[in-house]
Amino acid sequence: MSLKEQVTEDMKAAMRAKDSERLGTIRLLLAAAKQKEVDERVVLDDVAMVAIVDKLIKQRKDSVAAFTQANRMDLADKESAEIKVLEAYLPQRLSSEEVAAEVRAIVAQLSTELGRDAGPGDMGKVMAAVKTRLAGKADMGQVSAAVKAALSR
Repeated sequence: MSLKEQVTEDMKAAMRAKDSERLGTIRLLLAAAKQKEVDERVVLDDVAMVAIVDKLIKQRKDSVAAFTQANRMDLADKESAEIKVLEAYLPQRLSSEEVAAEVRAIVAQLSTELGRDAGPGDMGKVMAAVKTRLAGKADMGQVSAAVKAALSR
């Protein structure tokens, strides 16, 4: 079962359970997926769905920070609850050690392809390779820090 089908089934289950908070978040996710399908005239695969979930979670985290700063804990709690629902659709996250190991492997592979040691100027090439391999499996902020550390050696 694809991730999109799983989300649709979860929406039906939330409807039956009359879980309005969960239902609202799932509908928001499906609306974002449908919008992307319509805009780009594509059928979303699991990788694209994970990217949408990641984007929605990042938006929610930004909102939580803004609401907390504005002392609106009621809204921050609502956004945090939505984050928990959305995180259920992400694959298992890698630990920081696993991310660093993956980044080192990609840098080593890129160095052999280039015929020289990869340096800080190759950040874009490394990030492009990392994004395809680790999409949805790691926080991209953490990945970026690992790439900078690997390239500065």
